[in-house]
This record gives sequence, C-alpha cells and structure tokens, in this order.
Amino acid sequence: MDKKFLAVLVLPFLALGCAALEPIEVREQIHGKGVPVITQSFASKQMRPGDTWKVYLNASDPDGDMKNIVCAIEQPGMPTYPVSFTKIKEVNRKELSGYIYLNTGGIQGLNWVNITLTAQVQDKAGHLSQPVVLPLSFNWRFKQEAPPPGIFQEKELGPIMIILRAISDGDSMKDWD
Repeated sequence: MDKKFLAVLVLPFLALGCAALEPIEVREQIHGKGVPVITQSFASKQMRPGDTWKVYLNASDPDGDMKNIVCAIEQPGMPTYPVSFTKIKEVNRKELSGYIYLNTGGIQGLNWVNITLTAQVQDKAGHLSQPVVLPLSFNWRFKQEAPPPGIFQEKELGPIMIILRAISDGDSMKDWD
C-alpha cells in the first residue's frame, strides 16, 4: 500500500479517534470545568398508549457548552434499550427550557406497561448532570397531565430516539439479537 495514501487517509482518522479519548483534564482545559444542572423537570406519570409523552426540562451550564440530552429507558421484562442522545441546539447550550418527547404511536400492547426514563444533560467536556428519573404507566383510561403553568417553555427540544416494545406471547430476549 502506498505510504502517502496511508498518511493522507488513515492518520487523520486515527487523530480524530485519539481526540475523543483525551483525558478529562484536557477536555476541561478546552471546554471548562462547569457541570450542567437540570434545575427542574416534569413529566406526566400516566398516559394513554399511542400518545406522545412530553418530558419537560429546565437546565443550565456555567460554561455554556451543553451538548446532548442523554436518555435511558428501563422496562420490566424487557432487555435494555439503547441510549438516546438528543443534540442540544447552539442557542440552548447555556440555558434550556422545553420538552423532549417519546412517540408511542403505532405500538400495540402498551396498555398496563410501566417504564422508567432516566435523563441527564451532557456537556462538551463529557460532564453529566445529576440524573432525573421519571416513571410512566400506560393505561387507556389515563390522560397525560400538563406541566405546572409558567415553569417550562412549550418549546420542542427534540425526540427521545427509543422505540418501545410491548411484551407479548412469542417475544423473547433472542429477538433482540
């Protein structure tokens, strides 16, 4: 293989990969030591299957470099879902107020299902806020509660990129491989 080709194409990728592995001290020199904080959160604890769940957050970062809203969902009887990263827009990197959302439309069999969402804010240095843990129960009789007035902006921050599955006959852990 041509050494020039190797130097032009492979070395930049190696350098980028190594940059992601920088020690926290190096990342803090670049992005600051401030840790993001979720100051308030709200999500209805109950809703109908098929509705869109809105999870309201107020968060801030002293360095103004919030990068992602990181979400994980646990569901009894199901394997671990992949983690969702919702990118924070440039305008919201110092302070944000609004909601992320989980779409449950088109998923059969969610009636009587319970899930738990854990959300954190991540900054460019890699710091994570303290987690907020929010439970949700699905039932056809439930109606989603609105957030308390005047605390959160009614602004969409982005989706929670996790597709729920219902436990049904025939589902098994091997189906997730």
